[in-house]
Amino acid sequence: MSTLSRRSFTLAGFASSLAFAVPGVSEKLSEASKAKQLPNLIFLLTDDHRWDGVGFMSNSQIHTPCLDTLAADGVVFNNAYVTTSICAASRASILSGQYVCRHGIDNFEKTFTGEQFKNTYPVQLRNSGYTTGFIGKYGVGTTLPETDFDYWRGFAGQGHYEQQDENGCYKHLTRIQEEQALQFLDRYGKEGPFCLSVSFKAPHCQDGDPRQFLYDPEYESLYNDTVIPQPDYLTDTFAKRFPAFFRENNEGRKRWEMCFSTPEQFQKMVKAYYRLITGVDHVIGALRQRLEALGIADNTILIFTGDNGFFLGDHGLAGKWFGYESSIRVPFVVYDPHLPRELRGTRRDDIVLNLDVAPTLLSMAGITPPEGMQGRDISPLLSGEKVPWREDFFYEHTFDHGGIPKSEGVVSRSIKYLRYIDQNPVYEELLDLQTDPHESTNLVADKAYADTLQRMRIRYRELRANACG
Repeated sequence: MSTLSRRSFTLAGFASSLAFAVPGVSEKLSEASKAKQLPNLIFLLTDDHRWDGVGFMSNSQIHTPCLDTLAADGVVFNNAYVTTSICAASRASILSGQYVCRHGIDNFEKTFTGEQFKNTYPVQLRNSGYTTGFIGKYGVGTTLPETDFDYWRGFAGQGHYEQQDENGCYKHLTRIQEEQALQFLDRYGKEGPFCLSVSFKAPHCQDGDPRQFLYDPEYESLYNDTVIPQPDYLTDTFAKRFPAFFRENNEGRKRWEMCFSTPEQFQKMVKAYYRLITGVDHVIGALRQRLEALGIADNTILIFTGDNGFFLGDHGLAGKWFGYESSIRVPFVVYDPHLPRELRGTRRDDIVLNLDVAPTLLSMAGITPPEGMQGRDISPLLSGEKVPWREDFFYEHTFDHGGIPKSEGVVSRSIKYLRYIDQNPVYEELLDLQTDPHESTNLVADKAYADTLQRMRIRYRELRANACG
C-alpha cells in the first residue's frame, strides 16, 4: 500500500472535479479513492478475561448484552488462545505478532527496541496514513511510546480503578476510558482511516488491595440475586492435582487463599469480577452507538479479545500463568461490517492466537505484515474460506516472576502436552481435552497414551524450534 498523508484524504473530493481537466490527476485519484475505502479499526483488549467470561460463550450468569450483540453481528472464534499467559508478555506479542522467545519481553522491565517497535502494528499503520490512538494499560516495559500515537491516553503499570474527575469526585477507570474513546472518535472519526486501541485494566484485580476486583459502584446491585455455580473443577483439588514442586511457594495458590478459599469468598469475588466485565460491556455499547451517530459504523471493524485468561478457583488456583484452558483461552470476536450478512453470527473452531492480531489488523488495512511477524492474518477465516490452518501451537511461560514455575508445551483442540522445564528431570503432563475438558488427570504414566506422549514430545521440539529459532 502506498503511504498517504492525512491531508490527501481530505483533498480527494476536490480533486475529483479536476480528474479530466488535468493530466495525471485520474491516476492520483485512484489512490485517493482507494484510501477513502480503507477501513477504520478498533482493537479492544480486556485484561485477565477468561474465555467463558461472556454471555456469548454460554455463560448464563454474566450480563454482557453489548458483547453478545457484537458476537451475533460478527464472527466468534471458539478456540482463541494466548501463547504466554501474563500481561506484559502477551501484550508485547499482540503488538508485535511474535512469540516471547522471539521478541524477548520476559519480565516487567524490558521494552521493545526502536527497531522492534517500528514493526508493531500501530507504527506500521501510522506510517501508512492511519490516525492512531491508544487508551489504557500499555503494559510493556517502563517506557511509554507517547509520541508514536496521534492520541495517547495510555498509562504505565497496572493502573488504579478508583479515580477522580476534575472536581475531585469519584470516577471509575473504565468510565474514564469510555470517555476517552468517545473523545477520540469525535475528534478523528471522520478524518480518514484510524486505528484506536483500547486496553482495559478490567477485569484484572487491583494487586495489593484485599477487595481485589474494584468495580464501578454503579453495578453494586448487579448479580446480588444470582448464585454463581461452583462445579467440581472450580473447587480445591490443589493438593491432589499437582506435584510437590508446584505446590511450594506457588503464587496462584496464595491468591486463591485470598479470593476463593471459602464458598462465600467465591461468590463475592466472582460477582465482582463479573461486574468489571459488565462495565467493559457498557463501553462496547457506547462505542458502537457513537460510530452509528458519526455515520462511520459501516466502515469500522472491531476486534475484541483478552490478553490472557484467569483461574476463578480452578484446581485451587487464582491468577493465570500456567498452560491450562482457564489461563490461556480467551474470548475472541471480529465484527467486520463488510462481510456478507450470511456470515454474521457465525462461529469458527479454528485455533487463533494473540499473535494473529497484528498481522490481521495490518492486512485489513492493505499493509503487508513485516516478515518477522509470526502470527497469521485471520481474514480468510472470517470470509469462510477453507485455507490450511494450524492444528496446534507452542505454549511458553518463561517469564521471570517468582513463585511461578516455568513451562512450555503444545496445545491442540484435543490433546495438551506441558513441560515444567526447571525441574530435573523435566516434569511432564499429558491431558486429553476430549475426555477430560477440565484437565484433572495427567496421562503421562498411562500406557494407553504412550504413543500419543511420544508424538507430542516430537511435536513440541518441532514447534519450539519454529517459534524460537
